[in-house]
Amino acid sequence: MKIYIKGKFYEKNEAKISVFDHGLLYGDGVFEGIRSYNRLVFKLKEHIDRLFESAKGIMLTIPMTKEELIKAVILTLKKNGLRDAYIRLVVTRGEGDLGLDPRKCNGNATVFIIADKIALYPERLYREGLKIVTVPTVRNLPEALNPQIKSLNYLNNILAKIEAANAGCDEAIMLDSLGYVAECTGDNIFIVKGNHLYTPPQCMGTLRGITRDSVLEIARKSKIPAHEHVITRHEVYISDECFLTGTAAEIIPVIKVDGRAIGNGRPGPMTSKLLKKFRELTKKEGIRY
Repeated sequence: MKIYIKGKFYEKNEAKISVFDHGLLYGDGVFEGIRSYNRLVFKLKEHIDRLFESAKGIMLTIPMTKEELIKAVILTLKKNGLRDAYIRLVVTRGEGDLGLDPRKCNGNATVFIIADKIALYPERLYREGLKIVTVPTVRNLPEALNPQIKSLNYLNNILAKIEAANAGCDEAIMLDSLGYVAECTGDNIFIVKGNHLYTPPQCMGTLRGITRDSVLEIARKSKIPAHEHVITRHEVYISDECFLTGTAAEIIPVIKVDGRAIGNGRPGPMTSKLLKKFRELTKKEGIRY
């Protein structure tokens, strides 16, 4: 495995950053998870745009242009000889002292890229569906940490993931401070009711997911009514279908929430239709290498 760090490539066991890097010490940095399919990096430009937006939100200067970052991602994939891959692109604040003040950092942000294979969920779960649970840990307040900033500080999500694991589930629903459904620990959430599609709005502690946006785009083109609307747990329980979306997860059906069967307890037709159309989209939307 060849890992890109600041313009050079290193073997996995030689790829290192300073223990004084504020990305390690404080989660002070931003990242993107990106997928390539058969040498096509899906929506790479959109991911790079979102990375720069996250960086602007925390006043982090990325020491490369968007075009340079795109070339670095492509080069990393080529160096590793990967046709289908998961790419983790990370920008940290860089090396500083043991204090919080980012002004004490050296002003030289660290950029690194890892390209590898990923299977977030086994293939059988795309056929059988996930069983998930609502957890006590609520999503960060948007006023405290805006969910549109995809930062390296994922402790909120990790605490919820621990609670999901303790409940014997792979994923968890996180509520916002008002008790509405926000998102899952690493995925956005959708429900289907009466052939209408619903997903929580961005203002409710929800990341503007690239896959989420792709599903909304597919729905629009397919004439499926789609709504960004607040969702309660009760509405999830009585929905006809439920599914999660994310770069690593793609579109995965949910068949049970908090012990309650969703619909008939099997992956639904709209979920299957959207997954098929999404996988068709991954063959043509992006940058080829």
